[in-house]
Amino acid sequence: MKIVSLVFGVLAVAVLAVCGFSYWIYSSVRYAQPHTKADQYIKIEKGSTPKEIVAKLAAEGIISSESATMLYLRFVGDGSKLQAGEYQFPSPITTLQVLKQLEKGEERTIKLTIPEGFTRFDIAKRIAEKFPQTPAVDEKAILTMMDDVSLIRDISPNAPNLEGYMYPSTYNVPRDAKPQDVIKMTVEQFRKFWKPEWADAARRIGRTPHEIVTIASLIETETSVEAERPIVAGIINNRLAKNIPLGIDQTNVYIAKMLGKWDGTIHKSDLEVDSPYNTRIKTGIPPGPISSVTESSIRAALEPQPNDYIFYVRNVEANDGSHWFYASAAEFEKGKAKYQQWLEKERQEKRAAGSQ
Repeated sequence: MKIVSLVFGVLAVAVLAVCGFSYWIYSSVRYAQPHTKADQYIKIEKGSTPKEIVAKLAAEGIISSESATMLYLRFVGDGSKLQAGEYQFPSPITTLQVLKQLEKGEERTIKLTIPEGFTRFDIAKRIAEKFPQTPAVDEKAILTMMDDVSLIRDISPNAPNLEGYMYPSTYNVPRDAKPQDVIKMTVEQFRKFWKPEWADAARRIGRTPHEIVTIASLIETETSVEAERPIVAGIINNRLAKNIPLGIDQTNVYIAKMLGKWDGTIHKSDLEVDSPYNTRIKTGIPPGPISSVTESSIRAALEPQPNDYIFYVRNVEANDGSHWFYASAAEFEKGKAKYQQWLEKERQEKRAAGSQ
C-alpha cells in the first residue's frame, strides 16, 4: 500500500507540475506585453531562425518571455511559418498576436497611386516625391530613365519613351526602391494586361500597337465614362477619315508639359504652338501617347463604335462627366454655347467663393 501511495503521490506531483508548466506557457503567450517600440519598425532579416527571431523580439521588449515562446512553438505552434519582413507591433500586444503577425508576413511599403490619364511628367514628379534618393534624383533624371524603352521594344519597337506604357494603378512599393524599380513595376503591370492578340487586332485595322496605345491615350483623357469610350474612338476615326484635326485640347496640355510651361491653364499660345502633338492645327494622330492608358481605352481603340458623329461637348445637364455627341456643326455650336454658359457660371461661383 505504501508503494501504491508513493506512486500516486509522484504521479500527482508530476501532473501538478505539468499543469503548472502548461499554465505558465499559456499565461505567458496570452499576456498583453506593453512596450516602447509601437512607433518603430522591427526588421526580421531573411534567413533568421525561429530562435533568432524570438530572441530579437524579447530583446526589443515585444514579447514577455523568450523561453515560454520557444516552448510554445515547440509543442503547439510552428516556427517554420515565421516570416522575414519589417513589422510594427502595437502596444500592448500578446505573444500569440505577435506570432500571428509574423506568420502573415509584413513588408514595409510605400503606396504609390498613378491615376488614369497621368502623363510621364506627372509620374516622374510623383516618384521623385515618394522615393527621395541620396544623392538626390530629380524629375528630369527620372524622365531620362523613362527614355529606356527596352522593356516594351517587343510591343512597340519605335516608341521614343515609356509614355502610355506605365499602367495607372495603386502600387505597394518597397520603401528602398529606386526610381528605375518603380518605373519597371508600372511597365510590368502594363505587360500583364497587354494581350499578344491585340497586336494582330491592331494590324487588322491598319494600325500598329503604338498607334493603338496613342489613340487609347486620347480616349483616356477625353472621357472617364467607360461606355462612351468606343463612341469617342469612332469619332476619332471619323475625323481621321475626313482629314479633320482631332482638336483634343489635352494634347496642348501635353505640349505645355513637354516645354515646361504648364501652369494649369490652356493659353492661346498653347493652342497655336507648332508641334506634331498639336491636334488643333495638325491632322492625323500624334506621334505618341499623351498619358497612361487603361484596358478599356485600349479595347475602345481596337473596337471603335461606328457612328456619324464628328463633335462632342460636355453634358452640363447631367454634369457626370458624360458628353453630348453631334454629327452637324450647327448642333454642336448650340451644345458648345450651353457648355460655355455653364463654364462661366462655374468660374463666377468660384471667384465669389474665393472672395469670401
